[in-house]
Amino acid sequence: MKKFSISVFFPVYNDEKTIPKLVADVVPILKRISDDYEVILVNDCSTDNSAKVVEQLAKKYPHVRTIHHEHNMGYGGSLKSGIYGARKEWVFYTDGDGQYDVAELEKLVPWMGSADLVNGYKISRSDSYMRRIAGFAYKKFINFMFRINIQDVDCDFRLMRRNIFDSITLTSDSGFIDGEMIAKLRRKGVRVKDVPVHHYPRLGTVSQFFKVDKIIEVFIDMGKQWWRINMMDD
Repeated sequence: MKKFSISVFFPVYNDEKTIPKLVADVVPILKRISDDYEVILVNDCSTDNSAKVVEQLAKKYPHVRTIHHEHNMGYGGSLKSGIYGARKEWVFYTDGDGQYDVAELEKLVPWMGSADLVNGYKISRSDSYMRRIAGFAYKKFINFMFRINIQDVDCDFRLMRRNIFDSITLTSDSGFIDGEMIAKLRRKGVRVKDVPVHHYPRLGTVSQFFKVDKIIEVFIDMGKQWWRINMMDD
């Protein structure tokens, strides 16, 4: 018997080409694993046709609803809207660009009984050589700085108990929100299970993270969060 409820959300920024398939793929999975589910599409003030596309999806699928940001709030802002806007017992999210297979959500579900956060990690990263090197260095650096000991802090494929966020406050608006989230939850003793998932080439979208201004923003945010978490016991 399907006894758990689940909110699935996708942060959407200029993902008009990929978000319809993600929703079409995830709805049958949710019907199979849960009797009580919702899908939330968080449109972060996209500049393409995403706003219209997500509204069309909400009309097509009864369990889909939308959140629209009036101005761009960044990746962190989108994750906060999805997490705090979720109404169900469990929350799953992945990016709207299609680099992960939502069908692999079913690989995370069996661990719900023994973990509060089931964290995917990329078996093999489908990006350029330089991005793979940068990603590896970033993960190692975050693990060292925040002592979080997690397999892949920047793998945005996570299944989490909604109530674990009742004891922390997320403040990051940048891409560092993953690091902030894991660091704060680890300090609260949240049980984490790492599960391998596949990672695929980006389809029709451009990464918002590997730009000079975004990289600078992440490292400034990282410094602020390190101070808050380690020096102010936030």
